[in-house]
Amino acid sequence: MKELYPGDQGIWVQYLQLALQRAGQQVMLDGIFGPKTCAAVEKVMGSSGKCAVKEAQWNRLLPFLRGYITHEVKAGDTFFSIAKMYDTTMERVMHANPGTDAGALQIGSTVVVPLNFPLVSGEVPYTSLLTGWIIEGLQARYPYLQVGTIGRSVMGTPLWSLQLGNGPVEVGYNASFHANESITTPVLLKFVERLLEAYADERMYEELYPERLFEEYSLYLVPLVNPDGVDLVNGLLTEGFYYRRAVRIASGFPDIPFPDGWKANIQGVDLNLQFPAGWDMAKKIKFEQGYNRPAPRDYVGQTPLSVPESIAMFDFTRNHDFSLILAYHTQGEVIYWKYLDEEPEGARRIAEYFAKVSGYRIEETPAASGYAGYKDWFINFYDRPGYTIEAGLGENPLPMEQFSKIYKDNVGILLGGMTELE
Repeated sequence: MKELYPGDQGIWVQYLQLALQRAGQQVMLDGIFGPKTCAAVEKVMGSSGKCAVKEAQWNRLLPFLRGYITHEVKAGDTFFSIAKMYDTTMERVMHANPGTDAGALQIGSTVVVPLNFPLVSGEVPYTSLLTGWIIEGLQARYPYLQVGTIGRSVMGTPLWSLQLGNGPVEVGYNASFHANESITTPVLLKFVERLLEAYADERMYEELYPERLFEEYSLYLVPLVNPDGVDLVNGLLTEGFYYRRAVRIASGFPDIPFPDGWKANIQGVDLNLQFPAGWDMAKKIKFEQGYNRPAPRDYVGQTPLSVPESIAMFDFTRNHDFSLILAYHTQGEVIYWKYLDEEPEGARRIAEYFAKVSGYRIEETPAASGYAGYKDWFINFYDRPGYTIEAGLGENPLPMEQFSKIYKDNVGILLGGMTELE
């Protein structure tokens, strides 16, 4: 964990401020360690004149980023008294401890206590760090969430996968293939959180019962395909070998702003141009555009599937039997649904449904970008519906202020990726 001091700025300070807000302090999420943030640290820590945030302070604050704390049972403890102690609800505690006999808590045993706030924030930029904390917290709150990894990035960061349900029909959603499109990561994570909340409470979500979805479908999600690139764009990666190499790569493309214009993985390979579906044509087009070497965007790599993140997504998909995939990108409020002239059965009907519930347009992928994408390969190889969803409007990276609208626009798509299958 990074030590923080008054005057520091950046993503680490925003995460500190998010934790302080959830601990009941009124601070802005501006990423500036100013006097108000300092005062909030002192208040939470119960100390004056000491607002540096080091290991001990982070350990106190991490539960407010992971969304739970562990409690060692003492004589007389009940789920009700434990919930009251941490200002949460008994129902949350019960959901997080399904194998524990609430009437006979064992002294010395450990109880997981979910804290009383939504875990997935729509206010701060996402990184591999925040994504990992949230996934840990979701699994702690809802132990029936199945969490795994599909591989590791160039820098060794886990590529997380989530599974909801155990039904016979498999579908796959992913986000953040491109480094400056990370607002799509919390879209998937918030969808998971909302479904799990409704399932735990035995209530409907958007007029559907999650229990029914989980019985009929197995939903697999990879919420952060390109963690190293996202960390670069959002300011978590600011030093070291990989950062210096990215700076060198970017210096060869001065017209692309750094780091905001970075789409590639940390090696300068565009992950959405790595799949064996017209890769040679993608190479021809991109080389003619000047992307014939590692670049912040649009470099196809030396061969298809030549970097660990694209290999992991390829293998993950081959190891499943997805009836449909959604690949989340930004921006344009557009749904791309074909690969060349290939039109899987039912694909148009589902695309039209997605457009209806989201307000997005249906379009065919522009020729200059119509090859070697993950969606392209899925359609070409499996002849099943696959969609690239370009969420939001503006210039990447989109500001987090757009998150609420993007999520609202896409709930129908995320549900329809299951319910519209025939």
